[in-house]
Amino acid sequence: MHEPGLDQHEWRTQWEALEPDLADSPAEALPEVGRLIDEMLDDRGYEVASDPEIDRELEIAREIVQRLDAGETVDPGDLGMAVNAYRSVYEQLATEYRSP
Repeated sequence: MHEPGLDQHEWRTQWEALEPDLADSPAEALPEVGRLIDEMLDDRGYEVASDPEIDRELEIAREIVQRLDAGETVDPGDLGMAVNAYRSVYEQLATEYRSP
């Protein structure tokens, strides 16, 4: 049986473990944060286009992570945008979206 409260606790624990890395070395932490967000989206049954704000934030963060993965130099301001975008999605998923 799927227990949403357990998932939420697990995600909060993972997020809290990643936060210091986001502050100290966001370029290295963002891909892992992206995986956590993708897991949350999948577990919550999120469908693209069901929330334009989440979709917009994901687009921003994923584009920056793709640039990092391609070996591009990314401006610190862009890294901050990606961190804030993922943080916004995390907070929305953790509070607004409940497991089906």
